[in-house]
Amino acid sequence: MSDHEHVFCPRCDADFQCKVGSISLCQCTSVKLSIEEIQYLREHYEECLCTACMLEMKKEYNAKMLEKRFATISTLFKKK
Repeated sequence: MSDHEHVFCPRCDADFQCKVGSISLCQCTSVKLSIEEIQYLREHYEECLCTACMLEMKKEYNAKMLEKRFATISTLFKKK
């Protein structure tokens, strides 16, 4: 029985090997994610994503958080 599973990314349909049996060799360990970023990915996908999609989702999350911060800051400068 192989420790490596051939899977397809649920976001882009790219194929890759999930190495859950050798997690230190898995492609997902090359993407460093914060707890918040991991939660964001889990809100959208239950399955493993390919590296490219993980990086895109990380960027998407951080762009949304930056946009949210700008919106909050901009309210401080609005005239009353």
